[in-house]
Amino acid sequence: MKITDLIIAETENWVAVNKPSGLLSIPDREGKETSLKTLLKEKYGEIFTVHRIDKDTSGLIIFAKNEAAHKHLSKQFEDRQTKKIYLGLVTGSPSVKTGRIDSPIAEHPAQNGTMIIHRKGKEALTDYEVLEDFSIYSLVRFQIHTGRTHQIRIHMKDIGHPIVCDVLYGDGKPILISALKKKYNLSRNELEERPILGRLALHAFQLAFKDIDGKSIELEAPLHKDMRATMQQLTKIKKK
Repeated sequence: MKITDLIIAETENWVAVNKPSGLLSIPDREGKETSLKTLLKEKYGEIFTVHRIDKDTSGLIIFAKNEAAHKHLSKQFEDRQTKKIYLGLVTGSPSVKTGRIDSPIAEHPAQNGTMIIHRKGKEALTDYEVLEDFSIYSLVRFQIHTGRTHQIRIHMKDIGHPIVCDVLYGDGKPILISALKKKYNLSRNELEERPILGRLALHAFQLAFKDIDGKSIELEAPLHKDMRATMQQLTKIKKK
């Protein structure tokens, strides 16, 4: 994996990256797995964590290149002055196409690394809008106003439409072409069907913030190949 292929934009103060699903944003406690921060440190030397996205989520993440930028950007995330937009495929077809989910989130008391909706949890606010309804799945735009762990994932589970291929909060099932097309045959070389999408269908799409000089910055990370291919197939099938 070439780190240069993942960079969307950069200045002398920060670098924005389109993270693939399956790559840690920052090193975990054990430090055995490669992380995006480690790859960036190899390229830039010093690098500072501003925010993070889940290992299984793909998309836009920004790192600071110096302490001044780190302080400036981190404060905006802490003060909720950034605009964070995600795209995700959810299971089913939400009956309410636009809504706000205001449900506090807490750590699961017994299951490490899992979150739950709990009245004594921390405030968590998610706006959502269904962009495309494919019946079996729906493409949804999310704007998160808080940055809780697994926020979108637990909120969508709570309203009965978990993110596709979510092993923690959904059924974890991948998307197979055979499930979408009635007439589907494996090619001669295939022993079993490979999923068209076999990972969490959630992508950090857009980020808006103020640069050190006060200039408004709006960044966008294109969907990765697997999600683009899935969207193309769903669109084709819907048109039939």
